Amino acid sequence: MKSALDPFTILFTTTLTCAVLAVAMYSMHVSFRREVAGVGYWACGLLCMVGAGGLFLSRGLLPDELALPAANTCLMWGIGLSMVGTRRFFGAPPGWRIFHAVWVLELAAILWWLLAEPSFPRRATAFSFLVAVFYLDQLRLVWRHRTPHFTSWFFGVLLALQVVNVLTRGVAAMFINGEAADLMQRSPLVNVYLALANFMTLLMTVAFLMLATRKLQKILEQRSTHDPLTGVLNRRGFLQGFSGVRARQQRHDSPLSLMAIDLDLFKAINDQHGHAQGDKVLVHVASVVMRSVRQCDLVARFGGEEFVALLPETALPQAQQLAQRIQAQLLECQQPGVPSCTISIGVASQQTPAESLDSLLSRADAALYRAKANGRNRTEIATHTPLAA
Repeated sequence: MKSALDPFTILFTTTLTCAVLAVAMYSMHVSFRREVAGVGYWACGLLCMVGAGGLFLSRGLLPDELALPAANTCLMWGIGLSMVGTRRFFGAPPGWRIFHAVWVLELAAILWWLLAEPSFPRRATAFSFLVAVFYLDQLRLVWRHRTPHFTSWFFGVLLALQVVNVLTRGVAAMFINGEAADLMQRSPLVNVYLALANFMTLLMTVAFLMLATRKLQKILEQRSTHDPLTGVLNRRGFLQGFSGVRARQQRHDSPLSLMAIDLDLFKAINDQHGHAQGDKVLVHVASVVMRSVRQCDLVARFGGEEFVALLPETALPQAQQLAQRIQAQLLECQQPGVPSCTISIGVASQQTPAESLDSLLSRADAALYRAKANGRNRTEIATHTPLAA
């Protein structure tokens, strides 16, 4: 009776699974190609593996002189395109020179040791060591860009295991028993290797999908909390960040200050130069503010031309100095092609740890309006107000 774990069954099952995963990868590529790079290459690679599986399964219908070189080349393309996809995912160059050099060498080796000097052990050895180049390159990238998250380590471990697996097959074909490494032979050793290699390939695809999904999740989370034009926090992100700052501030009883920032005569800039130039001014002002504050400070865009900056562990005198420094830097750091502008700033310091954010914002806004009323391009300090009992 035919064993359930034989080369035909393993290859057929893997080919079907690769086709399903290719559809999933392509769907993500179509929907989020700008957000997550490299997924399209993985989808194309999986389709190449589907083609390779079909060619391997067609042995007996097609002559080996045609089926074997074509199947091995499709398989090499599939694995190579996954390398290209991983490179693009991590923002690295695609590595087309490596891709083309490896598959051309593989095809030359297959043709030579199939037609000129027939030798399966040498074909298996050449393929194993060449395909390891693609896996090692991805492993290098994952190690360089590793994060503490499980998905990063999972993908890296799978790549490392696959490198060991293919190199073991290459060494076995070269030094131990080359014919036993023939993937179409019915032997326990071949079945175990084939099952492991195909299972690892599918697992690596799933692991890459997990990496892509996590990156997409982070991008969507950032979009929900950041202003798309300037890159600073939006109101929602600011409120989330304030909760953490407030908790730390209350534990340590440290000062907390806030700056309300508004561009002077911004409507006139839009009317005179156009909204595209007005957007450039907003981006420039946001970048100046971000360069001036600390990493622990929170900068957000609250309205059209209004920004706020929350300054933990900062007393009123230091906050006032920072506001004046930002105004000075904005005058000094004019960008070519960007209309010049000035800003007015209102600064408020929390009166007691119990003062609410609304009260702090209200007092800073009142100081901001006073700065505009007193001539613009200046900083005003908020007055203390009685707190409700």
